[in-house]
Amino acid sequence: MRPPARVLIVEDDPDTREMLGRFLELEGYEVEKAANGREALDALRAGDEASVILLDLMMPVMDGWQFRAEQRSDPSLSQIPVVVVTAAGPRDRVPPIDADAWLAKPIDLDILLETLAPFC
Repeated sequence: MRPPARVLIVEDDPDTREMLGRFLELEGYEVEKAANGREALDALRAGDEASVILLDLMMPVMDGWQFRAEQRSDPSLSQIPVVVVTAAGPRDRVPPIDADAWLAKPIDLDILLETLAPFC
């Protein structure tokens, strides 16, 4: 039997972070949470493993673009897939970000599960 996939949720809104975490745990995922990119990097570098990262873009301390730049420059973290989850859609005028998938808020939970499946 395969161990459950681990999802790291990087989201500054506590309600969204908790809702996503509870939903994914009910679906059988292990969940780690971080309120910003710096917390996420610290957790990953401390040994918290992740099968996939759900990454908000607009956050204090370290935003999604800064997180992704640091993640990609770290060979021990660069291969972890990233799914951007943001209210800014891909057609909005936001700086580009290298991500494996993109989900718009509000999040359709069925689409979230479909999006995570290939990475887990």
